[in-house]
Amino acid sequence: MTGTLYLCATPIGNLEDMTFRAVRVLGEVDLIAAEDTRNSIKLLNHFNIHTPMTSYHEYNKYDKGRELVQQLLAGKNIALITDAGTPGISDPGEEIVRMAYKAGVPVTSLPGACAAVTALTLSGLTTRRFCFEAFLPTDKKVRRQILKELKLETRTIILYEAPHRLVRTLEELETELGSRRLTILRELTKKHETVFQTTLSEAVKFYRAEEPKGECVLVLEGVDIKALEAQQQEKWNEIPLTEHFNRYLQQGMTQKEAMKAVASDRGVSKREIYAQLLKAL
Repeated sequence: MTGTLYLCATPIGNLEDMTFRAVRVLGEVDLIAAEDTRNSIKLLNHFNIHTPMTSYHEYNKYDKGRELVQQLLAGKNIALITDAGTPGISDPGEEIVRMAYKAGVPVTSLPGACAAVTALTLSGLTTRRFCFEAFLPTDKKVRRQILKELKLETRTIILYEAPHRLVRTLEELETELGSRRLTILRELTKKHETVFQTTLSEAVKFYRAEEPKGECVLVLEGVDIKALEAQQQEKWNEIPLTEHFNRYLQQGMTQKEAMKAVASDRGVSKREIYAQLLKAL
């Protein structure tokens, strides 16, 4: 019989957010794999949990992951916890989950605190559709590519950022995305929780003058699809109509197909394009 891997969410600040189920499971499993045992021991002591711990983090996730899977296969029940929040979200938990499934080990998740969802619900921005980017990558090339993708993202965007990198990230976002509505959240669930509703431009000015403190969650407005379409139409309208039409003909389209494509690009009817082309040609 194999053991079960339990993904246990832990509080992101306020210890009262710990669930009864998580306390019970952490007390019942054979082993707790913690991102930082020095940090997690405070949580376990608070809830009088005495289960043995081992470290599982970004720098040992492959070797330790294989070791933990072997223990699961031998029948041990193991709980995975992160420093704060839900395991597998912006931490190495996803790797051991993948390993466990591959080995045929049962996995279950105990829901609870998650900074991204907490921040989204507090942001005041639309919550119906959103994307989670966590921390932007440090690799410059990959970072630029993601910023270009975010420029066209219509969903609400959630990012994490450390205080010493906040100004740089805000500046890059403003440069690439322009000034959009933004909510910056700090100290979530704690006594000094702050929700700063602003714009990218204003946030850059503010944090250039005020030193950022504490880990931040950025919730950023997605691009307005109508505004984006209008911008694209403006770009097409800057090109002479005949040149626009000929581009599609050169791609192998028929005249009818080319007129339809031009009309779609410019946001007008095909009949109007036909009439203008008759005058131009």
